[in-house]
Amino acid sequence: MIREVKIMEGKIRVKDHNSRRKCLAITCLIFIVALFSKELLAAPYYGGKKITIVVGVGPGGGHDRMARLLAKHLSKYIEGKPIILVENMPGAASIIGANHIYHIAKPDGLTIGTFERGIPIAQLLKLEGVKYDVRKYSWIGSMAVEPSLLAIRADLPFKTYQDVLKSKSPIMFGITGAADAFAQFISLLKEFHGLTCRVVTYPSSADVQLAVDRKEVDGRGYSLNAFRPFMDRGDMRPIIRGRVSGPEIENLPVDEDLTTDKLGKTLMAIRSLPEQIGRPYVAPPGTSAVALKALRDGFLNVSKDPQFQEESKKLMMKVDYTPPEQCMKVSDYILNQPEDIVREFRKYHKF
Repeated sequence: MIREVKIMEGKIRVKDHNSRRKCLAITCLIFIVALFSKELLAAPYYGGKKITIVVGVGPGGGHDRMARLLAKHLSKYIEGKPIILVENMPGAASIIGANHIYHIAKPDGLTIGTFERGIPIAQLLKLEGVKYDVRKYSWIGSMAVEPSLLAIRADLPFKTYQDVLKSKSPIMFGITGAADAFAQFISLLKEFHGLTCRVVTYPSSADVQLAVDRKEVDGRGYSLNAFRPFMDRGDMRPIIRGRVSGPEIENLPVDEDLTTDKLGKTLMAIRSLPEQIGRPYVAPPGTSAVALKALRDGFLNVSKDPQFQEESKKLMMKVDYTPPEQCMKVSDYILNQPEDIVREFRKYHKF
């Protein structure tokens, strides 16, 4: 070991060059570790990650269009700016997708889902295949209030719903499955209005519309947002709606108003409740608080984005954000119905 000895003003100083090098190296190492740790702590949860939106219906419908519009704009409102992809998982009117988010997707905030709004009613009725509990999802919110209506082809010889009720031949409606909100709509009209009808099940909403265009069926159910393009073209005629209204359909007859049956009114009111959370978004049960807060904040902020709003209008969709607390409140109300009401609802939910 080389030591340098100096005599300065009667004092002896010893310089150990190897020791100085060691101290300098240790100091640098500590500084680097501290800096790196600080960077790790400061890194946003979604930095460098990817979010997949699972859409419980096929491509082309309103849920799909909204999800793809969100995928385009949402990232800038989530710290870390994750890549956002859309994956369609159609089947059983969204039950397959709802089960996937509930049981298979990890609760890490990297997979979220959007489904048919009839999903809570399907759970209430304990329909076959339902393996989820909407009360246990990590709710993000809804991007629209969705009034529902039934429409028929404009080339049919019916001008009003009363004309349709007088039809001696069954009106053929296309649906996507038993959990389809419009399947529930039609079943109650059949029971309490005496509507003569039959239903045909298709894999997705786009397939239902294709069947309408091909005149395989006479009509179908729409949310108001999904109906606007067909309204503008004039090739579909709206005939009846649920209790939730919109400016273009406020003069349509309301299903509840056309029956004097007290039970019928109650069941129709329950059926309409999910329209308040028309385009729901959820994460798996138990999703981490950090991820869930980032998602909720992102959805709230993107719903206010002028460009997002403008593009949604071009797609003829109205954005009407509903917070997760309200979504959960509506779901709780639906699922807390008395057993006698559930039993009656289930009885009429058949074709």
